[in-house]
Amino acid sequence: MREGHSTVTRRQDYAPPAFWIDSVDLTFDLEPTKTRVLNKMVLRRNPDVPAQPLRLDGDELNLARVVLAGQGCSFRMDGQTLVLENLPEGTAPFELEVFTTCNPEKNSKLMGLFMSGGDFFTQCEAEGFRRITYFLDRPDVMATYTVTLRADRKRYPVLLSNGNLVESGDLDGGRHFATWHDPFKKPSYLFAVVAGQLVAREQRIVTRSGREHLLQVYVRPGDLDQTEHAMNSLIHSVLWDEARFGLALDLDRFMVVATSDFNAGAMENKGLNIFNTKYVLAKPSTATDSDFDAIESVIGHEYFHNWTGDRVTCRDWFQLSLKEGLTVFRDQEFSQDLAGTDSARAVKRIQDVINLRAAQFPEDAGPMAHPVRPDEYLEISNFYTTTIYEKGAEVVRMYQTLVGRDGFRKGVDLYFQRHDGQAVTCDDFAQAMADANPDSDLARLLPQFKRWYSQAGTPVLKAEGRYDAAARSYTLTLSQTCPPTPGQPHKEPFVIPVRLGLVGADGRDLPLQLDHWQRPVDGNHTLVLTEPETRFTFVGVDSEPVPSLLRGFSAPVELDWDATPEQLLHLLAHDSDPFTRWEAGQRLALSIAIEQIAGPADGSRAEPLNDAYLAALRALLREPDLDPAFKALVLTLPDEDYIADQLDEVDPQRIHAVCDAMELQLAKALQTDWAWAYDAHENTGAYSPDPVSAGRRELAGLALHMLCLAATHGGELVWPGKAYQRFKDAGNMTDRLNALEALVYSGHDLAGRALQRYYELFRHEPLALDKWFALQAHAPDHNGSVLPQVRTLMKHPDFNLRTPNRARSLVFSYCNGNPAAFHRTDAAGYAFWADRVLELDTINPQVAARLARAMDAWARLVEPYRSAAREALARVAAKPSLSNDVREVVTRALAEHAPAEVAHAEATAPALDNAAEARSAPTPDTEPKTAS
Repeated sequence: MREGHSTVTRRQDYAPPAFWIDSVDLTFDLEPTKTRVLNKMVLRRNPDVPAQPLRLDGDELNLARVVLAGQGCSFRMDGQTLVLENLPEGTAPFELEVFTTCNPEKNSKLMGLFMSGGDFFTQCEAEGFRRITYFLDRPDVMATYTVTLRADRKRYPVLLSNGNLVESGDLDGGRHFATWHDPFKKPSYLFAVVAGQLVAREQRIVTRSGREHLLQVYVRPGDLDQTEHAMNSLIHSVLWDEARFGLALDLDRFMVVATSDFNAGAMENKGLNIFNTKYVLAKPSTATDSDFDAIESVIGHEYFHNWTGDRVTCRDWFQLSLKEGLTVFRDQEFSQDLAGTDSARAVKRIQDVINLRAAQFPEDAGPMAHPVRPDEYLEISNFYTTTIYEKGAEVVRMYQTLVGRDGFRKGVDLYFQRHDGQAVTCDDFAQAMADANPDSDLARLLPQFKRWYSQAGTPVLKAEGRYDAAARSYTLTLSQTCPPTPGQPHKEPFVIPVRLGLVGADGRDLPLQLDHWQRPVDGNHTLVLTEPETRFTFVGVDSEPVPSLLRGFSAPVELDWDATPEQLLHLLAHDSDPFTRWEAGQRLALSIAIEQIAGPADGSRAEPLNDAYLAALRALLREPDLDPAFKALVLTLPDEDYIADQLDEVDPQRIHAVCDAMELQLAKALQTDWAWAYDAHENTGAYSPDPVSAGRRELAGLALHMLCLAATHGGELVWPGKAYQRFKDAGNMTDRLNALEALVYSGHDLAGRALQRYYELFRHEPLALDKWFALQAHAPDHNGSVLPQVRTLMKHPDFNLRTPNRARSLVFSYCNGNPAAFHRTDAAGYAFWADRVLELDTINPQVAARLARAMDAWARLVEPYRSAAREALARVAAKPSLSNDVREVVTRALAEHAPAEVAHAEATAPALDNAAEARSAPTPDTEPKTAS
């Protein structure tokens, strides 16, 4: 979408296209500064839409020729829209040729056809195809594509596009060609082209159906040794999807290509997935356990789109969660299934919830709050959000909770039976789920359940329990509310599945029997809350239990339960559900932190953690049967951003001081235990990214961090030296980076030497160097040192703001990931943020808009931060040539709290251009994707 106009697209205005495109024959003559594109289309009028001109979307294209049925024809330009009026009557197909040129080398937006490292790549979701050729660039226009690529053989020996290779050969002048055909209809956003100096890891597999397929992972020469894990992840994805959902690979080959310049994590183009190198390249010396996990997850995510997104796609961009929420759920299930053990599955689930709470819950509470299915947008790229992805996945998970795993599979089967090859809506998926399970709660409650798609905000689930010893009963009262969000002051009740148990005094789950049941059930049950308030009475309860609520995080809600410390300690020690056990520890730590923050400014205790809490953590750390990864999760205190999200007014420096005091006390109080944990888990043998080994490294890394922190405050002085030695001797990046972080975060003098050594080791490894930049941006802010260091690093010869990965590693890490260093009383952090947003906006508006989101929660800051943040936002909003991507973010951030600034921003924005006003039938055309 072009900058400088302010057309809002609304879901209620959706209308089908006036024309269908049945087939597309594209020929590319690839040159860096002038690529020629011949687009031959077969179109027909849509008989269900009144006759109107054909309006083809374009963006920064040079139009050379338009030919209708072999003849020159008249046309006009309406802004950047190509308009043809004198077209054949009736619904018979007709041919249209459009010849254009574009300049991939100067395409810094990385949308459409662009260059990275001298190679050609494309990114067409959501509105990038219009930067390649004039087209009906909307997801409900699905066509078959045949693509011929022509280029210099020496410079571009590999020529790839969607589908199956039909023909290839030599041309005159040292050039060659390749023709690809995709037999499946797809929307333009799934189109892809790759051309360049690439090498491939290849693997042939035979699936359950007996069909043989060629899998290929393409990377730059020299990176092939980092592709084994990606290939294994792709193989596992193909086999898992066929086994779990009966969805088989449908093409002769499936290709993954990696590029270092990419706005998102990856893209699911049909049969030709294009990835950020971050989610393909991995070897033990340069990638951490979390990198290996992310590659497995993202490879799975994009492959699973082959069915949930490609074979069945979105009717319009408001339905984005139809493919993204469903596919995130599928990649979460994939990772859990591959984790193997129950404890490893639980760790994965907890990590997903941590990510949801860290990013999506604040989004729900901020100016960019929107439903899982939004009602309107100015720039669709701003709605590739955690609400669409992660909250959307939680909505899909609730389907499975309500109908069961087998019922969910039935629903998926019916969905594809009805809609394969179609562009459909979230309602279509919901109806398939209900129709496949007619006797379920979902079928009965479907209209109400769909409020999860239409209402923004995070519901608050309040729980109150009362035990009646005389009646041997326990009454649990559950109620729900949802805070107002922009444009939605009032919310109707949701359908909330609440998985729960009652934990007895001996730590065991009690049998559950509601007062209207004939017999009890095992100690795990899902209650379905549909009213504003409902009471549930359990009978046959001999002593007062402790409720274990939202087991497995059965719904994306905030739990308001006034639990006593004794109740939480009981759950932390005994709960059979790993999530609620972990949650009990987090709630204990959170209550301590909030109590300290709310106290007098000079009255916070140096040792805020009480003896009971410390004893509980010590016991858990020493518990022999617990998974080390689970221990690490429980023993990691809530971070500063999560604590800030619980407060109405946020003082970042106050929060930081309290968190520092809590962590230091935990480090010092458990020194002997940390030393035991490190010694017991430091050696994991030959590197393997499996969950057990990774969990041991995680716990050892946490222990080393705590021991170095304690050492700088009077603890055992040997530990920083041990950390430095481990940094030097480490046989894998996880151990090396854990040791380096322990030195940096403890502020030890050895940190500088280690950072320099790290740079010398990995200066030629881009992804490893990203970690080096990020670590320094995340460092503790001793006397305001971080911002000057970030400014210095921006001048480093290895830093380039135009490379999204590098910009994220340094600038985003500082602005989004280091609140104590970013929220400075002199407002220098905000000034730096504004400068970078404005600078990035001229290079890559999508990346700029994501950086702009760092200020979403400015209105909850205390003074002097709030006024300074508002001033920085207003400065960005006042720029006349601001892109729609950034303008939407900053004006929404200012809207409810600073009407004067919004009015000024709107007054200085360019007037609506004719092209924006003259678009065809209101087309809802539109990482971080989950992969971001």
